[in-house]
Amino acid sequence: MTDSRIPSPKPSTRVAGKSAPKAAVKVAGKSAPKAAAKSAAKSAAPRKAATVAAVVEAGHERVFHHPNLGLAPAVMTASHGAAAGKVRLDAARISVGALEAVAKADPTIRTRYDDIGLRMLLRDGELLIERLAMCLAGGQDSWLTDYAEWIGPIHRRRGVPLRDLAALCAAIPGQIEPQLGSDELAAATRYLDAAAAVLNRNGRVGGDRHKRNALLKWMYRGV
Repeated sequence: MTDSRIPSPKPSTRVAGKSAPKAAVKVAGKSAPKAAAKSAAKSAAPRKAATVAAVVEAGHERVFHHPNLGLAPAVMTASHGAAAGKVRLDAARISVGALEAVAKADPTIRTRYDDIGLRMLLRDGELLIERLAMCLAGGQDSWLTDYAEWIGPIHRRRGVPLRDLAALCAAIPGQIEPQLGSDELAAATRYLDAAAAVLNRNGRVGGDRHKRNALLKWMYRGV
């Protein structure tokens, strides 16, 4: 009686027969996609490096030189280095001449700004000229266009319409024309036009101190 109540042990072959295939399938199902992904990543790495190298060698206008991408820093003597030096050294005179040209085209400048505001506009012109020198030296417009994107909130707090800065950009080529050659002047004008386009676009956003249409201002708040 006592021996009959002892439970009989389960055969080991049944456990092995049921568990072994499931474990094998489970392991294979998890490891196969990971191995395939790793091999695909390894094969895609050379293609990605070749693509980046092709973009750099192509000499596109917009090339990023971020160290984390494995690229060399921007070469600030790749384009018109001599023109950049001339513009940078004469930044104060160029800014004064550009502001005078803007005030001649728009006489309301003298009434909308006090003496401190005009001095700050002169400083804004010098900063634009410094960015222009960087563009001339490096051969890209990103130093000016990115700067035009950044300064929007600052000038809104100052109460300065971005269209006034766009007018400064448009007046700078006339001041630097005697110092630069034809190719250098064309490049500088192209860079300044790109920055002016960004400033004019952002100047349409609500919050900018541009002159508003009276009817639209009455109908829509923030236009």
